[in-house]
Parts: sequence; structure tokens; C-alpha cells
Amino acid sequence: MQVNPGNGKFLRAVNDFYVDKTNFISFINSRFEKDKFGVCFARPRRFGKSITANMLCAYYSKGCDSKAIFDKFEISKDKDYLTHLNKHNVLYFDMQHYGRNDETGEHFINKRT
Repeated sequence: MQVNPGNGKFLRAVNDFYVDKTNFISFINSRFEKDKFGVCFARPRRFGKSITANMLCAYYSKGCDSKAIFDKFEISKDKDYLTHLNKHNVLYFDMQHYGRNDETGEHFINKRT
């Protein structure tokens, strides 16, 4: 688990090749003040879950300044663009780093990275 992981992973992806999917941020922003706020983001393998998670971390995390990155994307045209930009504490869990054979789930409680 990482706290406020920053924008490094997203920045590397943007520098390689990135198709702008920052409109997803507008959707997440629209859900903030709702009762029962929750979003499930499930997609098949190789369909951009990690890059989307890294994008969300880069946008919301207090651990970095990502304005220069996002200014060139579609999200920068949104009326609420600056409202949540780098204003939140973010917890990042990468489930690939946890054991897969533990049926009890204890590794989620005991493992700290």
C-alpha cells in the first residue's frame, strides 16, 4: 500500500503513449458529494485498469503537483477541474503484489509495503 503515491507512474505512461481518458475524472468528481459514493472499475486484462488507477492517483493525490500534466488533457476544460486536483489523500493498493493462494485473506491485513 502506498499513501499519496504521486504522479510518476502516470507521467511515464503519458510520455510513452497515452490516449486521453481524463473524462473519467469528471465522472468521479460528479460522484463526490453523493450519498453512498462508490465506484467499481472492473475491466478484462490488458484494458487499462492500471493506467487509469495511476491517472486517478496523479490527479487526486496531495503527494504531487500534477497541474502541468493535466492542463493539456480534456479534463482541464471541465468546470470543476481545479476543485479536486491534488487535494486528497490517496491510498493505492496494487493487488498483484499480494499472495494469491491465501484463502483466508489474512495477507491483506498483515502485509505492509
